[in-house]
Amino acid sequence: MSSVYRKELRSYFCNMQGAVFAGFLLLITGIMSSLYNFKGLYPSFESSLAETGFIFLLIVPVLTMKILAEERHQRTDQLLYSLPLKVSAVVLGKYLALLTVFLVPVAIMSFYPLILSMYGEVSLVSAYSTIVGFVLMGGALLAIGMFISSVTESQVIAAVLTFGSMLAIYLMSAISNLIPATAQGTLGAFSVCCVLAGLIVWVMTKDVWVGATAGIVLEAITVFCYFNFTESFAGLFAKVLDKLSVFDRFYLFATGMFDLSAVVYYLSVIVFCLFLCVQSVEKKRYS
Repeated sequence: MSSVYRKELRSYFCNMQGAVFAGFLLLITGIMSSLYNFKGLYPSFESSLAETGFIFLLIVPVLTMKILAEERHQRTDQLLYSLPLKVSAVVLGKYLALLTVFLVPVAIMSFYPLILSMYGEVSLVSAYSTIVGFVLMGGALLAIGMFISSVTESQVIAAVLTFGSMLAIYLMSAISNLIPATAQGTLGAFSVCCVLAGLIVWVMTKDVWVGATAGIVLEAITVFCYFNFTESFAGLFAKVLDKLSVFDRFYLFATGMFDLSAVVYYLSVIVFCLFLCVQSVEKKRYS
């Protein structure tokens, strides 16, 4: 795993991709800090960091689009499979390299609250709690992007799909407000999700019947629950989206609250997406 980690880390910093990413992230956070903290005379670093959440829509596709898609396109993934390593070790090594590239600028950002404290009273506990939440959210989004990269050979397709996913996650709360709060509206929204789940299974397995079966089974469960618990269905989809919102959980950290449930949620997303990534790579390995 360490050899894969070092190889990926060199690939990011030898071609300037890692340096450009770090510089871009520091530029955005620096601009937000200047506007909110210095020009606005507002001592809350967590507020300025919360406003930079949109940056993940750009940096996650750029960082993750080639992590596995390029290996498959150039057929260099066969070299990885020949190594005396488990697929899980390869995936974990690549993910840790991604996380390291992300943590480099975050480590520099960690000095911002100390600099601000030289000019006024700054809640260091809240500031660093928000940085922890920022790291966890970034780690979860990178894991999602890495999984998307594992299901395609094209970097462009991986980047587009990842951007679309990041945009949907970013607008999740707004989307939940567009869904009718009626039981029928919730049924329709869950039905769409069942179709999307079936498509994901089909893409991962390359088997139409497996994907169709997964979608049909999920749809049957949804319809069964609808007819037996109709009253509970009203507004349920919006509640589920609110609970699954990656960005909303980060905003809790920005309010000065260290939410342990959010920590568990982010770690669960990371583990789940890496598990899916391993399964996707394993499928390609033996296909």
